[in-house]
Amino acid sequence: MNDMVIPTEASGSQPEPIDTQGTTPAFRESAWKLRHITLAGLSWPFEPESHDNTPILMLHGWLDNSLTFVKLAPELTSLGPVYALDFAGHGHSGHRPEGQSYLLMDYVADLAELVERYFQETPDGKINIVGHSLGGIVGALYAAAFPERVQNLVMIDSLGALSRPVKETIPQLRKAIKKRIAGSGKQVVYPDIATAAKAREGGLSPLSPEAALTLIPRNMKPEGDGYVWQTDPRLRHPSPLVMTEDQVLASLAAIDTRVLFVRADQGLLSYRKDLDKRAEAIAHLQIVKVPGGHHCHLDGETGPVVTAIRQFLENE
Repeated sequence: MNDMVIPTEASGSQPEPIDTQGTTPAFRESAWKLRHITLAGLSWPFEPESHDNTPILMLHGWLDNSLTFVKLAPELTSLGPVYALDFAGHGHSGHRPEGQSYLLMDYVADLAELVERYFQETPDGKINIVGHSLGGIVGALYAAAFPERVQNLVMIDSLGALSRPVKETIPQLRKAIKKRIAGSGKQVVYPDIATAAKAREGGLSPLSPEAALTLIPRNMKPEGDGYVWQTDPRLRHPSPLVMTEDQVLASLAAIDTRVLFVRADQGLLSYRKDLDKRAEAIAHLQIVKVPGGHHCHLDGETGPVVTAIRQFLENE
């Protein structure tokens, strides 16, 4: 693929990932220049015996980055070249200009431009998408809108966009505009990366110390005598418009490719009892349950996730 390689020196001011396994990760930094933003990411070379060389594009979750796939990606290189993207505002990717928000559909538009510019070298021009959480949502919307570009779609602990009742449309808009006017609070300065990682261990989707230390360095930048979040604080602002459930169901029904839903037994969707209609809306859906939490592909025993995704992509 025509990705622009960033020399190591270009990111020398960035904190390096903390290697908790004692090995050097076999990936390289990459960047893709779009019309209005440059997106960064990681790439893993494919093995010569790859069966069809279809690129695998991996999309991370909200407030995460491409390092979330550092365990999963190397296990898929026998299937084709693997690329993990930093969404706009995340990791090493550019931020939206002042006055813009981080709208869900803009992530889909970024992905569409990325594929059109850089991932058209296979005979059929198709890619495989593996998305976690927000990445699964973006991947599903892209697959619905551009079915001719997607060969297979994998969604890890993700099954369609967040939705709100129609009656909440205006209250949601008001909340988003008020936050945009108020702006973000002052950045917290952490004395070191380990302290920042410790802060990330808790929250809505908890991480083990090992997983936090793997993921967090790419989201940080030096500031004075410490580190601050490099992720754009506007990512935490409410969206001005959220899809209704009917819109979500319609988007899932429009997906014509093969889909795998990897459902973690302790993930964010594990408590949801209302996903049957979403699952039924997808024509070619397979579901596999795996042990672990929301980051089942990164945290803890990742073997079941690797096996499920490999088998799905291999057995078309």
